[in-house]
Amino acid sequence: MKNLRHKLTVVLGILSVLMLTACERPPIDSKQMGFRGTGMAQINNPRTDAQLAKLNEMPAGIPASADGPKAGAVYKNVKVLNNLSAAQFSAFMVSMTAWVSPKEGCAYCHNVQNFADDSLYTKTVARKMILMNQEINGTWSNHVKTTGVTCYTCHRGNNIPQNVWFNPEEKRGGNMLGNANGQNDPSSNVGYSSLPNQPFGTYFVANSGPARVIGDTALPTGNKASIQATESVYGVMTHMSTSLNVNCTYCHNSNNFGSWEQSTPQRVQAWHGIQMLKDVNTNFISSITDVFPANRLGPTGDVAKANCATCHQGVNKPLLGKSMLQDYPYLVPAKTKPNDSIHSAKN
Repeated sequence: MKNLRHKLTVVLGILSVLMLTACERPPIDSKQMGFRGTGMAQINNPRTDAQLAKLNEMPAGIPASADGPKAGAVYKNVKVLNNLSAAQFSAFMVSMTAWVSPKEGCAYCHNVQNFADDSLYTKTVARKMILMNQEINGTWSNHVKTTGVTCYTCHRGNNIPQNVWFNPEEKRGGNMLGNANGQNDPSSNVGYSSLPNQPFGTYFVANSGPARVIGDTALPTGNKASIQATESVYGVMTHMSTSLNVNCTYCHNSNNFGSWEQSTPQRVQAWHGIQMLKDVNTNFISSITDVFPANRLGPTGDVAKANCATCHQGVNKPLLGKSMLQDYPYLVPAKTKPNDSIHSAKN
């Protein structure tokens, strides 16, 4: 009996370790990204990499001729992309349906009895999202490069992208215990850490504060960042790491996380991505909140917004860096705005 109890204790101990451990079983691939002994390395799991590759396969494109009458002349009430040929416009509508509403079909956005009708809110949203695609591909090439984005980059066959966020509803204990700020409530948003699980509203919308929370002097007397603000920034950084499936050192130098001069080139590209999110969340998504029905809004009445995971979905380059724009070149506007400077603001 004593031996049995001892064996059960050992077995339960081993099971507890296996269940609670954060480690993954080998083999794990490690790629050195900097000087030896500095922790500048990227870690990958070949098993999950294979799964991610499957999830990021690019759908077949539908090329169409630019010749022939324009869509605006053939169809009624075409307010966006009316300069395309009717063939291009029809091909894009078929593609968009496959990307966003494969089950519902055309009826998800259109009154099939009258395609010119604007009564469905989804049609208004779709127009705005097409303009958003063009904005990203034209203005934010410092982040998306020439690869660009399409509706599929985010939607992947879903009406609503699977990775979105809403402003959280504050949880208060009779106003006596204060606001937990989303801490100690593990969420995939921040890698199941104890950090604030919805930090995006303080960073991914216009007029949000900078992430300058690390002191740049030996004695941090000039650093006014609060602990709460610091925890929110670390929550966002953990989200970025998880969304791209990369380590902190993918962007930062382990010697000095705050130094731009010592950082990797990816940090500059990530900065532009953050500015891009502020633009699209504020000017293209939140700006049409009134269009959405109540069942599409969050607990505080806001609309679903984008973060890094919305596009990246577990890989450092959405769709593993493959571009769909060769079949949909009209999602890149002919005229683009000047590129922002990385030194214009360090947010």
